[in-house]
Amino acid sequence: MNRFGLILVDKPTGPTSHKVVSIVRRETGVRKVGHAGTLDPRASGVLVLCLGSATRLSEYLSTASKRYEAVIRFGASTKTYDAEGDVIRLTGAVPTEEDIQAVIPEFSGQIEQIPPPYSAIKIKGKKAYEMARAGEEFELDSRDVTIYKMVLVEYRPPDLVLEIECSAGTYIRSLAHDFGEQLGTGAYLANLRRTKSGHFTIEECVSLRQLELGFVDGTWDEYLRPAVDALPDFPRISIEGKNLEDVTFGRLIPADASASGMAVAIGPDGDLVAILEAVEDGTKWHPKKVFNR
Repeated sequence: MNRFGLILVDKPTGPTSHKVVSIVRRETGVRKVGHAGTLDPRASGVLVLCLGSATRLSEYLSTASKRYEAVIRFGASTKTYDAEGDVIRLTGAVPTEEDIQAVIPEFSGQIEQIPPPYSAIKIKGKKAYEMARAGEEFELDSRDVTIYKMVLVEYRPPDLVLEIECSAGTYIRSLAHDFGEQLGTGAYLANLRRTKSGHFTIEECVSLRQLELGFVDGTWDEYLRPAVDALPDFPRISIEGKNLEDVTFGRLIPADASASGMAVAIGPDGDLVAILEAVEDGTKWHPKKVFNR
């Protein structure tokens, strides 16, 4: 059975992303399983899993943009910037829809954001949430993130539903907290669902329950997608025979025309063999990454 590729899971609220990885690793027997962008336990939605040597694609997948449906609740602020944390400020106040529409542009485009204190960011080797739980004082550096799109979907005070498309590394919890600070009401993230990761959408995902049933009846591989699906924007170079052998051993192969940039090498089975890089003035392809299947 081919155990090299991707599984798109609609992660439910509750389990950590690592827990989902552990389930897939145990049930498939594949030693190498990773995810391309974590989701908090309270968040649901698109979780891209990489199996086998496809884990080496995570650098391309984890940096892709994301789309979320976020529920922001006004009237209070919490320690963790979400519904799990203790309330540290209670105002009971809610903004008007006009107030919200007025500040949305301030949270659009490239913005500076400070991550939540309860996050996995490391400070001198220690995770921020561990230090926060221990009552230690620390400061997190701000980071530049990009909000490509922010649309008000629904507003039923105190809950605001936003659709947000953003760069990788954006903390929606911080966005919710900062909304509350800007509007003077306090706010926290009440619910979060990732609806898109890179070009993969929620409609393409299998629920964790369905996947677990597939492990039971032996049909789980129906949900395994070709690894090449991770790189839809790369030109595809079909190889076979000597070129296939050379690429497999990391040797240069000729380019049919003046090549540039990156491409993917596709084997006779139609799946990914290697990521290629144009060298020698575009006359050769160099196998930058070769995938053992």
